[in-house]
Amino acid sequence: MNITRENVDALNAVVKVDIAKEDYSDKVEKILTDYRKTANIPGFRKGHVPMGMVKKQYGKAVLVDEVNKLLQDALNKYLTEEKLDVLGQPLPKPQDNINWDSDSFSFEFELGLAPEFNVDLNGKDAITHYTIVADDKMIDEQIERIQKQYGKVTPQEEVVLDSEITGTYKNEDEGIDNTVTLTLDKFKGEATAKQFVGAKVGDVIVLKTKDLYEDDHELMHALKIEHDKVHGLDIEVSFTITEINERTLADLDQDLFDKIFPGGEVTSVTEVREKIKEDAEKQFKQQSDQKLLNDVTEYLVANTTFDLPAAFLTKWLQTSGEKEIDEAEAKEEYEKSEKSLRYQLIEGKLIQDNDIKVTIEDIKGHAKEMIKAQMAQFGQMNPSDEELDGIAARVLGNQEEARRISEQLVSQKLIALYKEKANLEAKELSYENFVKEVYGDK
Repeated sequence: MNITRENVDALNAVVKVDIAKEDYSDKVEKILTDYRKTANIPGFRKGHVPMGMVKKQYGKAVLVDEVNKLLQDALNKYLTEEKLDVLGQPLPKPQDNINWDSDSFSFEFELGLAPEFNVDLNGKDAITHYTIVADDKMIDEQIERIQKQYGKVTPQEEVVLDSEITGTYKNEDEGIDNTVTLTLDKFKGEATAKQFVGAKVGDVIVLKTKDLYEDDHELMHALKIEHDKVHGLDIEVSFTITEINERTLADLDQDLFDKIFPGGEVTSVTEVREKIKEDAEKQFKQQSDQKLLNDVTEYLVANTTFDLPAAFLTKWLQTSGEKEIDEAEAKEEYEKSEKSLRYQLIEGKLIQDNDIKVTIEDIKGHAKEMIKAQMAQFGQMNPSDEELDGIAARVLGNQEEARRISEQLVSQKLIALYKEKANLEAKELSYENFVKEVYGDK
């Protein structure tokens, strides 16, 4: 067997595989001999069918099968040994008239090659790295929510300004039917609150959605509608009152502290505030890290330039799915996936250049920490290593879950790399201001 490669250009190559009779003849002969031993052909005893008849009946099918197996094995081995970084899969060049009666065969494959490029993390344009803090306003609001959650609820006959009202928003034309619990201070205008004051269970109040809440996102959650639909929404909705309550705030005492933080570890309002701040900022860090990952990804895709074998990849996409698609559909698919492919190559380069690795022990350790945190939510604070190992083994027995954890760890290592090497500009702000700055009124 002989394999040769011709580089068409830096991104495209053609590999030619020449297969001679000595490459496949012994294997074909052995298979046909085995067939002869088991063949049932009328007029002949089992195992005594003439080899000529076996070859005539099965020879060509066996030959084609073995040559194709040999071809795929040889091609895969060649790509591995030559360390060729290919995109997609090798595409066989069309051969309409293969003469299977010949002793030797030649096959050609088109290859799309990954480009060579460098990744510069420390570019001239700084990327904002946000640190989100829990400010006093947020902590005050969280403490009040906790006091409401554990406070006393007393039914009321009619709505007053500080009532807690449960009811259902409806608009049949828009498919809106959502039950919520609200307080009147959430509405934007005083006129809306006045419509509720004095109302009773069963009353229906008709409201205009325009300027109903201070923030369109609150309206989105209240009506349970899509993000893109809520902006500029100007319709009428009905609100049917189903429950009216007065909620008395729970006292900030040790009994409440123990309900929020079991175990007696928190004994004062100051410690409650510190704990809320600590827990909130752990969550904010995850959000900040995800924002950084997204921003660096966008920056790298926009600022790392290289060509791709577009024509080859478009052709490959025509046959790579469950069903073949035409050239126009393949071009559209390529345009949709090009950005993602570029980042995959950039990420792969960063992982290779910075020796980023995720081991089985890393995956297992991360799984155990996740399990431990979940168990703590249900009061199991000190599970044994043996118990954690057993649960982790079951979790990682799911290949999809193991892959997800591995990708998560790679992302964490990339974030650490970006914090170390990228050109970042630190910015500290509250969560409210972070949302306004990052997401605006989108």
